[in-house]
Amino acid sequence: MPIPPPASPWRSADFRTLFAASTLSQLGTNAGYVAVPLTAVVALDADPGEVGALATLSTLAFLLIGLPAGAWVDRMRQRTVLVGADLARAVLFASVPLAWWTGTLTLGQLYAVVLLGGCATVFFDVGSQSTLPRLVDRAALVPANTAMVGLQAAGTIAGRGVGGALVQLLTAPAAVLCASLTYFASAVQLAFLRSDDTAPAPVRGTPLRAQIAEGLRHVFGNPELRALALTAALTNLGMQSVNTMLPILFVRELRLPETALGVFWAAGGVGLLVGARCARPLAGRLGYGRTLGLAGAALAPAGLLVPLIDRGPWLWLAGAGWMLALFKTGMDNVLGVSLRQRMTSDDLLGRMNATFRFVLTGSLAIGAALSGLIGELAGVRAALWLGGALIAVAFLPVFLSPVRSRRGLPSQRTASGVRAPAPK
Repeated sequence: MPIPPPASPWRSADFRTLFAASTLSQLGTNAGYVAVPLTAVVALDADPGEVGALATLSTLAFLLIGLPAGAWVDRMRQRTVLVGADLARAVLFASVPLAWWTGTLTLGQLYAVVLLGGCATVFFDVGSQSTLPRLVDRAALVPANTAMVGLQAAGTIAGRGVGGALVQLLTAPAAVLCASLTYFASAVQLAFLRSDDTAPAPVRGTPLRAQIAEGLRHVFGNPELRALALTAALTNLGMQSVNTMLPILFVRELRLPETALGVFWAAGGVGLLVGARCARPLAGRLGYGRTLGLAGAALAPAGLLVPLIDRGPWLWLAGAGWMLALFKTGMDNVLGVSLRQRMTSDDLLGRMNATFRFVLTGSLAIGAALSGLIGELAGVRAALWLGGALIAVAFLPVFLSPVRSRRGLPSQRTASGVRAPAPK
């Protein structure tokens, strides 16, 4: 039967507050995504291995504290978590231009900033995804996630495009300062979040390790959640292998301006945004599972166009492949996040999200490390081909899983990972 029209999440004042704050945070994250590695390349003359290490450290926190963070978030007031994470990132990023202006900036400081900033991002991401289902009605969950993924895409378009322009106009460290200011503005906005003002009930008698294990069993013991995690992990592994080498490829090998790198990344954001907007209509026509499985099979091979990047027409062809790959990612994010939220009870949301973030962002850390190592030993192009190949096969876990036969979302979130029957 057709999927009914969605309820609107915009009726919730708290959702509007979270969305506005996330807009600012996304701008900061994406401006920093361009500005920090370009600071290393342009201001500190970093080589491929050092750029790879920088990208690895920016996501390593999810491997170090990602799993316990979920259990901690389930025990904490999530507004406090979100505000604290943004303030921490604001201070850390502000230290980069200060050190540059005083002539004391080093790669060691950049490494520390991205590692500690990554720790703050762990708590912000887990807290944000765990807060969202509490702010909107169940019927509004998919459009709410569509809005948030669309925001992520818009942030990629605006933040990375503006980030590249700011680097060219103001220098890379000055662009990092702009990212710091947006994090601070996001923290101020989140202070007005109202619904999430009560402390969770204290957890007694259950060790932290047992709580983490419960989250892991929930995700990896369910074939659908496991497939979603594996597909997203392969996608992130491939994307990060490409992204880590792009600053070196554009600035050093192709001799293109920093703005061109920002525009290329922004083009991917366009694909992400369009994919997010098309996710629900396609799911309504094909079903959630077919959209995730069959559309993924059709679009994922576009990743093999990305390593062809060069000057002239090849830049446009690689850009088209990048947009198609991100179009698939946008659809996956909306439908996959909505599915896993509806298959998880409120008391497990933090641990479920932390488990996914551990796997997904841990893949980013591994992808960055592999890309830096391969770029150092075999060249930038070899790292790009690794990334393109991983993107091309990332659809397989979902395609070969029970997800492919799912028509719609479970009728309600269920306790302890016990799945409600899927609508047919």
